[in-house]
Amino acid sequence: MQDKGLDFKHKEVVNITDGKRLGYVQDVCADLETGVITSIIVPGSNKIMSMFSSNNDIVIPWKNIKCIGDDLILVEI
Repeated sequence: MQDKGLDFKHKEVVNITDGKRLGYVQDVCADLETGVITSIIVPGSNKIMSMFSSNNDIVIPWKNIKCIGDDLILVEI
């Protein structure tokens, strides 16, 4: 079977600056006029509080994404 597009929700995000695992991609943001992905969003570190609020989400700009693998996204933040 052939993949169509990138399935980010099944990819774990790792910060190469400190080696910390940030979690799996929760959402992506795109420029609707150009169709270009502008950032990815991963859940924040405080899992208990994130049930009540999404303010802890980490928005990672596309320019900070260094490598996208089969099951891993390396970012520098």
